[in-house]
Amino acid sequence: MPGWPAPAVAQPGAPRGPVATGVAHFTPAAPPTPDYVGSRPPTYAPEPTALPAADPEELGELVSDTVLEGARYGACTLRAVSLRGDSARYRGEARRDALLVARFGAGEQALVLVAMATGARAAPGAHRAAAEACRWIGQAVGRSHERLVEDLRADRRGDLKSGLNRLTDRTLGKLRAASGEPTASLRCLLLPADPDCRTRVFFGAGEGGLFRLRDGEWRSIEPVAPAAPGEAPPDGDRLTMDLGIPVPPSPYEAAEPPQTPFRFRAALARPGDVLMMCTSGLADPLRGEASLRAFLGRRWSRAAAPGLAGFLADVQTRVKGYADDRTAAAVWEA
Repeated sequence: MPGWPAPAVAQPGAPRGPVATGVAHFTPAAPPTPDYVGSRPPTYAPEPTALPAADPEELGELVSDTVLEGARYGACTLRAVSLRGDSARYRGEARRDALLVARFGAGEQALVLVAMATGARAAPGAHRAAAEACRWIGQAVGRSHERLVEDLRADRRGDLKSGLNRLTDRTLGKLRAASGEPTASLRCLLLPADPDCRTRVFFGAGEGGLFRLRDGEWRSIEPVAPAAPGEAPPDGDRLTMDLGIPVPPSPYEAAEPPQTPFRFRAALARPGDVLMMCTSGLADPLRGEASLRAFLGRRWSRAAAPGLAGFLADVQTRVKGYADDRTAAAVWEA
């Protein structure tokens, strides 16, 4: 065809290999992200099946199947996603997880908030409760962001903990006032835009996970429940793990209504760290399936953060027996 270079013809005895003739040479594509890990495939299909039922008068209440967000501020690159679980996709149920990513302020004075919530499974309107929890904590943090940035820079952890405890109590208190019981869990990250401030703050209440990938190894750094009277609470950057195993009440003590303890952790990030906060939909399989830990460890130990599409593909890697919504936010430290 006119305009195209003639193909190169290999001569007898000539070495095989690419020849600079103007013809494009392509390298093989990287292997695709696996659909699942583990010994057996999950029960449900890997893609959405049924849509949630819609009310023509309440179309603003619809919840999209997947939300994806990303940003880069200071020394960190953020990736965040919330996606409907396989079970909800099959049954045509709404995603009960909610995700909010917001920046307050500008320049090095800015503060990035990542908030995620999960509505209680049995509660009516669980998706609305989760969305409201994220919106209310976002409003509270946004109004206080200047003071929060000052406390982060000065490493005033006591002030941060007490102040964020109050904001969390107020947020979840609004939800309890409407139903009489807790209707959502809430987990948040505060990321300062100042590149000289390496403090990362986690706070919230309810189930989920907080993990750190360092030197190719995953560790749970989920804060433990508050210490009992007379016990010293954990401090510093000591690693802790809370597997969420319920402790049966003592027969000699009066039973009390279950409380959702406030959880707080402030840690210094190192270059090369990956910090991940997630809801139970990802925390449970990450704890329970070694092949998922190994897969994400390999994928995320690279120097650069994945793109949005790659991060989504990684997070939705499925494991049999785990079909709940997944919401995760990961921070790559430069």
